[in-house]
Amino acid sequence: MTGKTILIAAFSGRALAQSARRAGYVPLVVDAFGDMDTRAAAFLHACLPSAIRNGFDAKPLFAALDGLVDCAPSPLAGIVLGSGFEDRPKLIESLGSRYGVLGSKADVVRKVKDPVEFFSLLKQLGIAHPETLLAPPDNPQGWLAKRIGGAGGAHIRELQNLSQPSEKHYFQRRIDGTPMSVFAVASKGGVALELSRQWTAPSTRKPFRYGGAVITDYGDTLAEQKMVSAAATLIELLDPVGLVSFDFLVDGDTPYLLEVNPRPGATLDIFDDAAGNLFRAHVEAGLGHELWQQRDLPAAQSRASAILYADQGPLTAGEMDWPDWTADRPHPGTLIPEGQPVATVFAEGASADEAERLARTRLSTLADLVYTASQKT
Repeated sequence: MTGKTILIAAFSGRALAQSARRAGYVPLVVDAFGDMDTRAAAFLHACLPSAIRNGFDAKPLFAALDGLVDCAPSPLAGIVLGSGFEDRPKLIESLGSRYGVLGSKADVVRKVKDPVEFFSLLKQLGIAHPETLLAPPDNPQGWLAKRIGGAGGAHIRELQNLSQPSEKHYFQRRIDGTPMSVFAVASKGGVALELSRQWTAPSTRKPFRYGGAVITDYGDTLAEQKMVSAAATLIELLDPVGLVSFDFLVDGDTPYLLEVNPRPGATLDIFDDAAGNLFRAHVEAGLGHELWQQRDLPAAQSRASAILYADQGPLTAGEMDWPDWTADRPHPGTLIPEGQPVATVFAEGASADEAERLARTRLSTLADLVYTASQKT
């Protein structure tokens, strides 16, 4: 047990808080959901639900963080940022000045989320990526509109279905392929890389919404070699710190790089171990240390996670016995609008396909449970 206090801020802080606990840290968490799992893992917690609609605003965020720090039981080591800051590099700078950011700094986030700088760099390096424009093309057919600094896929629209593009959008030619991601730990002690396959959970309004991910074996295919090479090259040039992910669409032998997220992401759940070694590696990298602890993974060949959304309609979370393969469990009485996340399911299997199938089956099972419980409230 390190006993060090770590601040955590993210749209959903549950996975980070649980990993921090497993690693022996004392997590103080600010997030937008405040579900039962997050509150159980956090030593102290503050909820800012408006962040889901409007993003994190500096004044209430600092007030919440300062309130937690005032009650910290041990010295503060710094702050770990999850999702929700991709379009706020100035806020990251301010957080770093006050608490010390453990992870990639604001300039790295700014570089990878600026479509001009990032995709120009990819072109210079010869890394395949979709054709990208800052102004809408004359013919919208076959093009996507993406919000600058967006994450999770919910911000992506078919350009032909977008009534009014804004200066906050950039535009990419649509490419069909298999979503894949390279998960990396970058530190002075070296770089560790792993692969996952991802899928979407499309809805009418959000056709590219993130659905889930599953660990895949490294098969040494040409596409995998190119993904690993691209990730390694960008890590060397951009110098991200700690956990970082690289999202691709793979078409045959060609992986097209879509984005880089220089922070802990949705796949932390499937790649972390029982000792929280990925969170520890992220913190130690942020402190400038070379510590890298080999993970103690379960015997299963693959692990998957998937998000259940309220796609059958709005619901009120009811009293129920949650299966042990779930997380992000809402408090009874929580109002969940249609299309919003309800909870997360996990699954293991002898192969990636088996783990994914089980995760999808569990999504259906959990949907029946939560909507039945909602009707009883």
